[in-house]
Amino acid sequence: MSKINRTITVAVLVTVAIVAGHSVSAQIATPPPALLTLGPLSSVPVPEPDNLNEFLVTDKKTGLVNKAPAIALGKALFWDMQVGSDGIQSCASCHFNAGADSRAKNQLAPALLRVNADGTPNPDQKLELGGWNYTLKPGDYPFHKLANPSDRNSAVISDVNDITSSQGVAKSTFEDVIPGQAVDIVKPAADPVFNINGVNVRQVVARNTPTVINAVFNFRNFWDGRAQNDFNGVNPLGSRDPNAFVYKAIKSNDLVQTKVSLKNSSLASQAVGPPISSFEVSADGRTFQEVGDKFGDRNKKDKALKGKKLPRKLGKKLRALRPLGKQIVHPEDSVLGSLSRVPQPGLKTNTYEKMIEDAFQEQWWKSNRMIQIAADGSRSVVKKPDRNLATNEYTLMEYNFPLFFGLAVQLYEATLVSGDSPFDRFQAGNYSALTAQQQKGLEIFIGQDEKNGGGRCINCHSGTEFTDASVSKVSKSPLRRREGNVFDRGFNNIAVRPTLDDIGLGDVDPFGKPLSTARLAVQGSFSDPTLNPPLNPNDIIGVDGAFKTPTLRNIELTAPYFHNGSQLTLRQLVDFYARGGDFQPIAGKEGRISPLSTLILGKTPQEVEQAKEALVAFMKSLTDDRVRLQKAPFDHPQLWVTNGHPGAPTGVNVDPNTGNATDDMIEIVAVGRNGGSPIPSFLAGS
Repeated sequence: MSKINRTITVAVLVTVAIVAGHSVSAQIATPPPALLTLGPLSSVPVPEPDNLNEFLVTDKKTGLVNKAPAIALGKALFWDMQVGSDGIQSCASCHFNAGADSRAKNQLAPALLRVNADGTPNPDQKLELGGWNYTLKPGDYPFHKLANPSDRNSAVISDVNDITSSQGVAKSTFEDVIPGQAVDIVKPAADPVFNINGVNVRQVVARNTPTVINAVFNFRNFWDGRAQNDFNGVNPLGSRDPNAFVYKAIKSNDLVQTKVSLKNSSLASQAVGPPISSFEVSADGRTFQEVGDKFGDRNKKDKALKGKKLPRKLGKKLRALRPLGKQIVHPEDSVLGSLSRVPQPGLKTNTYEKMIEDAFQEQWWKSNRMIQIAADGSRSVVKKPDRNLATNEYTLMEYNFPLFFGLAVQLYEATLVSGDSPFDRFQAGNYSALTAQQQKGLEIFIGQDEKNGGGRCINCHSGTEFTDASVSKVSKSPLRRREGNVFDRGFNNIAVRPTLDDIGLGDVDPFGKPLSTARLAVQGSFSDPTLNPPLNPNDIIGVDGAFKTPTLRNIELTAPYFHNGSQLTLRQLVDFYARGGDFQPIAGKEGRISPLSTLILGKTPQEVEQAKEALVAFMKSLTDDRVRLQKAPFDHPQLWVTNGHPGAPTGVNVDPNTGNATDDMIEIVAVGRNGGSPIPSFLAGS
């Protein structure tokens, strides 16, 4: 967060000192007005594109956009294990518990995103803690251990630069798909990093997995903000990619290249990233059109031939995949229950093709033309032949598959809003919903003293969304300045690690443009008229090592914390801020956040302890029990997730079919709208 936070922490800690000395006793009957300024989450409109009517089907009676079929499609795609190249990895594989990941085995990655001072890659390819296939333990945290957790200058007991993250796929090279079969044709590839005695283990992505619950409120997504607010229908880059386009059918017999832009759609931009990531879901080299290939029946079977032996030209075709064909769907699922085939897996709708047709207008998927892609990447539109299509030939539905995938997943994730926490009930007028201790924690959190320039904990975790990276904040004022520093709103360097370990927002996109809007403004390609005074040459752009401010909602359930997953408990988080971070950002670029301990001298250790525990208690009041108990809309189909490999960091078994390490699997049981038992949190909460 840098030196702008010196005044922030002063204001917060003046309040801490005052509040911590009070007795945590009787419930406050009528809270001070300042505690009620945030409001419940229901007071914030859920952001969505204003042009959905161009893409989704409309209700025949009302003429209004019908989002229900797209939400059903999105939920199926999000949880479907068949999306992965290996027929195992889904979006939900890393977001199955409170929208995050609670696995503890084979969840470590080295600092692969480390760079040199000139920005050139300098990846660390070795783990410092435990090794590959290691099972994490509570004693491993925090990753930066100090003799006195409240004093950043105290003796360092241990320090590791590893990342707690999520395991994805084993390294391989994509060769082709077989339409209608869940597993892609891939070629094993030796992994110089993720291997034990030469046997590939599952790769682990380079940053911790944030929750998808309430992510719809984020203006941009991913830790570094690369998933743009405007969705281009193809990839995460939005309008940054001048070559991104889809095809649109004109009277079915003509296709035209079309650029699309859906605002407030960073979730769609985010959704189309992992399915083609060679770490997370896909073999290396798979394109999104090839994902669509295996979900689509490429020459739709004549209904008159149903149940009969097909002619050879159709018989060679493989049937399209049944949605969720490897997983049980609870008959009371809040979205998919009516389509459940219990006790059989999958949905009654037997193809994704049908679900796309039900959700999207036909000009985006219906045509008697196809798109051919030449070896040099050039495209041509030709009449669809009466034969199986080659691997470089795509139906309109296949070619536009990322548009359907991204938008449908976004519409599903937009339903994952947790606005029924004790905090929300308190803001709505139920003043007994928060304990006296939690109310004191809220008072500390929001602060009261603004004589030193304002700013509080809530300056970064602002609004009832509890993040300054929200649509409501960034759309009004994309940049912010303090003391000659200019920042992207919602992104901060809080000195979790040395800046060069991972420069985050300071990086560039595939076209070499800065991810940071502040740096784009310096280049003259972005303007924020609300920045006062305007940008000037003497401003310091403090974005290196900055990451998106995450929401604090349900934070009790989403450990480990920070972009590198280096903190295990809420108390460790509070101690981190109490000492003002762990490292010094690059000299001359950013300052350090001031340690709280320097501002509470003269207070007793007991008062300091009371203040810290009040903050922890308040953060727990942001938990929506529907999330904890997996009640609608947080219910879900059955899911099998990998949990590392049988064996230890010293040796693993080899799967004879793949040549990779054999997988351990865990079942996440299907639940319906009424929920079920909580899934244990990371290291059982510790």
